[in-house]
Amino acid sequence: MRQIIFGGLLSITLAVSAAEAAAIKIVAAENFYGDVAQQIGGGEVVITSILNNPDQDPHLFEASPSVARAVSSARIVIYNGLDYDPWMVKLLAAAKSSKRENIVVGDLTGRKTGENPHVWYDPRTMLALAGKLAATLEVEDPAHKSGYERRLAQFEQSIKPIETKLGELRTRSVGVAVTATEPIFGYVFDAMAVQVKNQSFQLAVMNGTEPSASDVAAFENDLKTRNVKLLVYNSQATDPMAARMRKIAIDSDVPVVGATETEPPGMKYQAWILSELNAVDRALPKSAP
Repeated sequence: MRQIIFGGLLSITLAVSAAEAAAIKIVAAENFYGDVAQQIGGGEVVITSILNNPDQDPHLFEASPSVARAVSSARIVIYNGLDYDPWMVKLLAAAKSSKRENIVVGDLTGRKTGENPHVWYDPRTMLALAGKLAATLEVEDPAHKSGYERRLAQFEQSIKPIETKLGELRTRSVGVAVTATEPIFGYVFDAMAVQVKNQSFQLAVMNGTEPSASDVAAFENDLKTRNVKLLVYNSQATDPMAARMRKIAIDSDVPVVGATETEPPGMKYQAWILSELNAVDRALPKSAP
């Protein structure tokens, strides 16, 4: 802040400027990670979230010079890994710094490249990230350790409704046949213990390749015969083939739930995930098969 203000307001302006200068700069590749960082860091951090547009396809993102500058000046950088955001790896390689802490979220729970990269749909991942962030901030800023510890405890408590909802869904979804246009909801499906069909189709769409004719035919048949009880589609990053499957599902009276790869504007991570789980709850059959 650069202002010349007379009278008593001068000290206020300087105090705000000093606070801004002292804040720890955190850059998050995805806005849900930036949200968690804000919840843990509170007023001691300044967050820049790069992927934050719900209309943007994360797979098509290209980093701009301003993004590169933000990464270069950050004290902490958070990104997904698992080959989901390879552009961040390139930016970090071009702006190496021994003073910067790089947090690769996919590594926190021991996952490897080739596994489903949509790890933020697993609440255990976000708990691991929150713990890592709190520990990192306590080392960087020990004067505010108690605040980081308090906010971490609050975050851990706030995740419990998500865990509870997943448990409720599991009680009536074990073995239920479901499908998706790509594996964005894979970790939720794992928690629900459902039978996930058309997985090779999903991987092809996620990787930007053409599903085989047999995969397409099997998917269409599952929808037209209502052999599946739910279709989850990526409402943010779609393609003509996925849109076609969504239409067939709607025409066949198969419940459809949209999921996104970016946290919606104005929502916290917890509310976002719960809203999608509630949508699944409404869509699923009311009793186990």
